[in-house]
Amino acid sequence: MTCHSTSPTLADIRRAAERIRPYAHRTPVLTCAALDEMAGARLLFKAENFQKVGAFKFRGAANAVFSLTEKELEKGVATASSGNHGAALALAARLRGTKALVVMPENAPAVKKEAVAGYGAEIFFCRPGERAREETLARVVDRTGARVVHPFNDPLVIAGQGTACLELMEEIEGLEAVVAPVGGGGLLSGTALAARGLSPGIRVLAGEPAGAGDAFRSLQENRIVPSENPRTIADGLLTSLGPLTFPIIRELVERIVLVEEEEIIRATRLIWERMKIVVEPSAAVALAAVLKEKAGLAGRKVGLILSGGNVDLDRLPWGPPPGAEGG
Repeated sequence: MTCHSTSPTLADIRRAAERIRPYAHRTPVLTCAALDEMAGARLLFKAENFQKVGAFKFRGAANAVFSLTEKELEKGVATASSGNHGAALALAARLRGTKALVVMPENAPAVKKEAVAGYGAEIFFCRPGERAREETLARVVDRTGARVVHPFNDPLVIAGQGTACLELMEEIEGLEAVVAPVGGGGLLSGTALAARGLSPGIRVLAGEPAGAGDAFRSLQENRIVPSENPRTIADGLLTSLGPLTFPIIRELVERIVLVEEEEIIRATRLIWERMKIVVEPSAAVALAAVLKEKAGLAGRKVGLILSGGNVDLDRLPWGPPPGAEGG
């Protein structure tokens, strides 16, 4: 996929915030006394599950699409996405009056396939795996001439994602740490740029599923370790870091906390039950990381980015209780 090569700055994130203001929601910051008690810290949740398309991805897609000229958009925009970015790009393209072409793996959750189609994108299905996605996208772009908007390895997308943390830090004074989930790293790198740009001493941490721990290994080995056969319920966190996101994360993120599937499921359920909101497992990875890092964050004021709320309600992560019968 093609992408820009320059790393965005805090000024780019501020510009992105102005650019997307007419289109994106300013999402609420939520608190939960029960979760504060469990974590032994003051938790501030930036609820991007209430964002348009149900995920933070709309911020980056909107910033990219509304940054392009009419001529650049003549033949539409294209991407490869397992769901949230595809839906976000489709909506941003529709708002801008252009078309979106989205390559999706055949095994993407049904709720995400329906969302991408519902926002008016043309979908091209491919086999699961990054190579199949790349090859299919290349064919689509060759045939159509559409402009590629990468899900995370693009400075305009990263700057857009950073606006969630920018809003959080404008609203909440004195945050001592910020935690986000990591897949391809667009949200995490944007969060780190915003957080450290506004408060150089703030701690930035990430949560990552142990079954898709390529970002953790990438920092250990000081190179991008590809995501191969990731196995996790957090279907939004399956991709490898990109050449743009990796150096930002390496420089600005203190550490990546690996969390097990049971910890992700428990965190998802806690948010549903205690906060009364729907989040997807990928979003709950941030809380799972905070609960795992309890000792290191004790007594701190911690911001968490709840990345999205697009859950396939027919395939809830915890399933029916033993012996339960359908109604």
